[in-house]
Amino acid sequence: MNTNQEKKSMFRYQGHNYLIPFLLISSLFFMWGFAHGILEVLNPHFQESFLISKTMSALTQAAVYGAYFLMALPAGWIIRKWGYRRGVITGLVLFGIGSLMFIPGSHINSFYFFVFSLFILGCGLTCLETSANPYTTVLGDPDKAESRINLSQSLNGIGWIVGPLVGGQLLFTGVDISIPYTVVGIFVLAVAFVFSFIKLPDPRRAYEADAQQKTAEVEISTLAFAMGMITLFLYVAAQTGVNSFFINYATETIHIPSKTASTLLAFGGMGLFFAGRVLGGIMMNYIRPRFVLLACSILAFVATTIVINCSGNISLAAFCGLYLGESIMFPTIFSLALRDAGTKTKLASSLLIMTIVGGAVAPVLMGYIADKTQDMAIAFVIPLICYAVIAIYAATRRK
Repeated sequence: MNTNQEKKSMFRYQGHNYLIPFLLISSLFFMWGFAHGILEVLNPHFQESFLISKTMSALTQAAVYGAYFLMALPAGWIIRKWGYRRGVITGLVLFGIGSLMFIPGSHINSFYFFVFSLFILGCGLTCLETSANPYTTVLGDPDKAESRINLSQSLNGIGWIVGPLVGGQLLFTGVDISIPYTVVGIFVLAVAFVFSFIKLPDPRRAYEADAQQKTAEVEISTLAFAMGMITLFLYVAAQTGVNSFFINYATETIHIPSKTASTLLAFGGMGLFFAGRVLGGIMMNYIRPRFVLLACSILAFVATTIVINCSGNISLAAFCGLYLGESIMFPTIFSLALRDAGTKTKLASSLLIMTIVGGAVAPVLMGYIADKTQDMAIAFVIPLICYAVIAIYAATRRK
C-alpha cells in the first residue's frame, strides 16, 4: 500500500522526494515568462520609436525565437556534459548579459543593436528552457509528468502577466527602455550566483533505467516524436503571433490606447493564461492530458475565428477564450512528445526547444499580411491554422 502511494506521489520517485528541487527550478519559469511578456510590448514600442513597419518590428521576436533554434543543441550539449545546474547557470548569465546590453543600447539608440541584445538574451532563455522543462518532468513519478510541468509553467504565466504590465506602464509613458532591463539583468545575475552554490539532484539515471525497461515492451515511435515537434513549432508560432500583435489589434480594430491595451493583455489575456495552467495541471490528475489539450485547441480555434470576423467587446471576450485555450498547450505538447523519446530525454529536449523558432516565423508573416492588407484581423488566420493542426495532433495521438 505504501509503495503504491509513493509511486503515485507527484514529487516522489523510487524513495526520493524531489519537492525542494522542483520549487527551486520552477522559480526560473517566472523569469523567462517576464522576458517574453515584456517583449510583446517592445514590438509596438519600436514601431512608434523608430517609425518602422509591423514586419520590421517583428524582428524583435525573430531575434529571440531564432536564438532558440541556434542555441538549443549547444545548450543540450552543455546539459549532457555537465548536468542541469550548469545549463541553468549558463542560461542565467547570458540572460543577464543580454538584459544589461540595453544600457549602451539606449545611448546608441539603434534598433538593430536592440535586436542583437535580444538575441543574446534569447540564447540565455534557450539554455534555461532546455534545462528546466525536461528537469521538471523527471522530478517525481513519470505518470505525473504533465501535471508537474504545467504547475511549473503556471509561474511562467505569472511572468507573462507582469511583463506586459510593467512594460506598458513604463515604455508607453516615456521611461527609458534600459531601466526595466537593467533591473532584470542585475537580478538574474544575482540568481545565477546563488545557483552556483546550490546542488541539484539528477534523477535521470533511475528514471532512464525505468524507461529502458519500458522500451523493451513498447517500441519508441519516431513518427510520434516528429509530430510532437511539428505541433510544438506551430503552437509557439501561434502564441507568439497572437501576443505580438494583440496591442496592434486592440488599438487599430477596437480603438483603445496602447497603455490600456497592455493592461488588458496583462490582466485579461495573461491572467486567464495563468489560471488555465493552474487548472489544467490539476485536471490532468483526473483527465488524460491529450483530451485536455484537444478541448483547449478547439476553444482556441473557435475564439480566433471570432477575432478574425468580429470587433469590439466580442473580440475582447474571444481573446480571453483564446488565452485560456492556449494556457496548457506548450507544457502538455512538450511532455507528450518527450514521452516518445525513451532514454534520449536530453537530446529530445534540445530538439523540442529548437521548435520554438516558430516564434520567429509567425510574427513576420502576420506583420507582412497586416502591412499588405491594412487589416490586422486578417493576419490572425496564421494562428487559426496552427490551432487546427494542434487539435488534430491531440485527437489522433495514441496513449
